[in-house]
Amino acid sequence: MLHGPSLGIGAAIASIMIIGVFFGFNEISNEPELIVEPTPTIEQAGPPKITMDTFLENGSPILGDINAKVTLVEFGDYQCHFCNVYFHSTEHKILQQYVETGKVKIVFKDYNIMGPDSVTASHGTHCANEQGLFWEYHDILFSNWAGENNGWASSENLLKFAEEIDLDLVQWSECMVESSHSKTIIASNDDARSLGITGTPAFFVIGPDGKVTKLVGAQPYETFERIFEEELKK
Repeated sequence: MLHGPSLGIGAAIASIMIIGVFFGFNEISNEPELIVEPTPTIEQAGPPKITMDTFLENGSPILGDINAKVTLVEFGDYQCHFCNVYFHSTEHKILQQYVETGKVKIVFKDYNIMGPDSVTASHGTHCANEQGLFWEYHDILFSNWAGENNGWASSENLLKFAEEIDLDLVQWSECMVESSHSKTIIASNDDARSLGITGTPAFFVIGPDGKVTKLVGAQPYETFERIFEEELKK
């Protein structure tokens, strides 16, 4: 385990040293790449052994009203093409129509299937969360998406993204170097596998009565809308 230098030697010096080590950071091991399933399907989720913690623990902070009747859980990979399609074509409509109106809350969970940069990007979001900026970092990653395993999510670029959303770079870099959230990321990946997910994005809509509906692939907005409306009637 690498450790960042003490902040007592001065923020400027510490920043240079920590960031220098960060560029040599070794990510936790990732699973072999799986085939992403783009074909929209809907099915009931999970064997009886699955608990609500499988969906809600080891993920992002809740986006939206914590008392919203419906919960949307996304398992995603920041390098995933179809995750990026969902982010740009569908998510903003869900935010406007359901999250901002207090009807739906969202949780994002990591399922790193594309490569080592995906794991490092996940670390970036959780380290940003220490400063209350998980969702801002999540958004800037997808806003700068440029393909799979082509270097856009390199350590250097992740640092630039952190700077762009005004994170404390010393604190953020120290968190990255120490792999502070490895256990959370590994646990999230384990949760995805326990749910039988074979590609990203994968979504679970949890209604007020605990009913869970699974959605696979970059679904159109209308699919989410139909399920949300059904659950909100309960």
